[in-house]
This record gives sequence, C-alpha cells and structure tokens, in this order.
Amino acid sequence: MQEMNSENTIITQELNTTKTGLRIILNTDEDDARPVYISGNFNSWRTQDRNFMMKKSGNNTYKFQFSNDFEYPKELLYKFSKGDWSEVEIDIHGNRTENRSTKKHSGIQDEYVARWRKNWLPFKQSFLPKVLLISDKFEIPQLNKTRKIWALLPHDYDSSTESYPVMYLQDAQNLFNENSKYGNWEIDKKLAVMSEYQIGKIIIIAIEHAEEDRVKEFNVGNTVLGKGEGKKYIRFVTETLKPFVDSHFRTKIERKFTGIGGSSMGGLVSLFSGLRHPEVYGKLMIFSPSLWVVPQLKIDLESISTDDTKIYLYAGGDESETMIQHVESFKKNSMASEIVKDKIKINLSINENGKHSETYWSDEFPKAIEWLFFNSKEN
Repeated sequence: MQEMNSENTIITQELNTTKTGLRIILNTDEDDARPVYISGNFNSWRTQDRNFMMKKSGNNTYKFQFSNDFEYPKELLYKFSKGDWSEVEIDIHGNRTENRSTKKHSGIQDEYVARWRKNWLPFKQSFLPKVLLISDKFEIPQLNKTRKIWALLPHDYDSSTESYPVMYLQDAQNLFNENSKYGNWEIDKKLAVMSEYQIGKIIIIAIEHAEEDRVKEFNVGNTVLGKGEGKKYIRFVTETLKPFVDSHFRTKIERKFTGIGGSSMGGLVSLFSGLRHPEVYGKLMIFSPSLWVVPQLKIDLESISTDDTKIYLYAGGDESETMIQHVESFKKNSMASEIVKDKIKINLSINENGKHSETYWSDEFPKAIEWLFFNSKEN
C-alpha cells in the first residue's frame, strides 16, 4: 500500500506541471508473468490490443497512461484481462464483474482486481447447458450404422421461445465426458461461462465417433490412409441429421447460423463438409486438421456461390513438424484469389506451445464460437 501511495504522490506532482491524459493504476492480489490489457468501448473490446497493454510498475501493480490526444467516449467503459476473455478479471469469489466506468479525462483512476479467470473457468452450475441424449442408436443410412448423438441446449432453453444457431461437432466422447481417456474439451463449462457473460447462446449437436472405424469414417476419398467413408459421413450429417435437428429443436436453419467443426481427423472431415456444402454450412471450426492425409489437396473455392463463409483455423506449434506449415499453406492457397477474398474470412489462430490435445482445443473452443457466431460486444 505504501508503494502505491508513493507512486500516486509522484504522479500527482507530474500532473500539476504538465497536462496529461488519464492514468489508470491497477493493483491485483494474483500476479504472474502474463501481461495485463485494458479492453473497452474505445477499442471494440479487443483483448490483446498492444496499444492498451499496461506497464508493470511494481509487485502486483500495473499502470496505463492515455495519450494527451486520446479521444474519450462520453463514458469510458472497460475491463482488465490477461489477454483474452478466457483470462478476464473476476471477483474474489470467482464471479463475473461488471464493466468499469469513468468520465475522467485526466488525473488518476485507482483500480483493483482480486482474481483472474484461467481457461474460462470457474463456471456457474446454473448456466450449464441442458445435455440431452437424442438417441443412443441414431440411424446412419448412408453407412448402414447407428450412432449415439447428443444435443447441448442453452441453459434456459425450456423457459424461452428463442431460436438458436447450431454447431455440429465431431468426437462427442471427448467434448464433455469427464471420464474421457484423453481428457475433454469441457464445452459444457465453456458454454456456461459464455452464457453468464452474455456472449451468446448456441445449440451444440455432438456426434460420437465410430471408435475403431473413426479414421476410416472421417477419411474423405482416396488419401494416404487409403479409401475412406468420409463422403458418406458428410452426407449423413448434411442430409439426415441436420433436417432431423431442425425439425425437433428451435434452430436458425440458414447457413449463416449453421456451423460444423472438429479436431484432427474430425477437423478434416468438417473442413470438407463446409467446402462441399457451402450452401449449408457458413461457419467452420477447424482445429489441428489432419491435412497431411491429403497432401495434394486442391481447393476450388471460386466455385462457391455463397458469400460470407467464416473459417476459424487453429494449430499448435508443438503438434508436429508440419502442422503450422499445413494450415498456413491452406490459408494462403484459399485466399489467393481475389474472388475468394470477398466470399471467405479465415481467422488463423496459432499457439506456438500448443500440443495435439483436448486441453488446447478446449481453450480455443469459446474463442472460435464467439468469432464465428457472435459480434464483438461489451463483456
């Protein structure tokens, strides 16, 4: 406390001699090596805006000085984060904090943060989605099989009359199953936090994979893995499952509200689903796709007649020697045509330390959902 008072005295003396913009001083009880950013209604609530990164000035203390010519909104609204909404400030009990505000244009604004979110957690039980088993033997006529399929509905689905966008996700066993062998994405918990923060509500349709036939079912055409059944699987999701979902749940059926996604081979088959049926899927969530399976992948996106396809593409630097190379090449090749640039938006997210695992896909999931479906808003 003495250190903060001393700094305030020095700053006050500076302000008495030179007209300066508002200075924000932040004290926090939880400190680590991650930088602290200010996000607000002055920068579209961007969480990693280096123009608004705070300077560490002492133990658990940060400061930020607005420039003399900064154009203040009528009321400055803001929050602190460690660089993402998954790492935003929370109170001592783990609760969401309201937006901070000030009408000052100069002087000192003292602030305090008790705790920070980590990987979007903790979450509130009351906001957890309603998990519904659609069927443990849903028929897949294209493959002459059955499959277990789940729906994760917004927590207040039964008490509302809203219709919602839909995301079809592969590998349901690893999405919210606490007993999953390799861990899980914890999408139920992430959806709870997104609902609490009013980022947006969405229906997730989770399709379990085919166990020992998973790779074969997600393999599209003749690839280095041999002949696959991916095209039939894509037809199942597009021609059988989606019509069923749209007729049994309150969905927004248009392509701009419909997404498909997955990781690894599940990411590959989801990517092909979107490219083959752009009239159905306007949002693609592609994590660590197994593009090595199709090294001679030819992308003909100019034939896509629909506009505003959004692709959230993620890769980790510690997955394989070629993962980042493959996704960067995909983006480069996809955006090579001026025609395509007007039709498709690709957000390439790379975590240099990311591994090929559920932990990293879990952290990326809410970021992808927000970018794909929901506009930037005050959080």
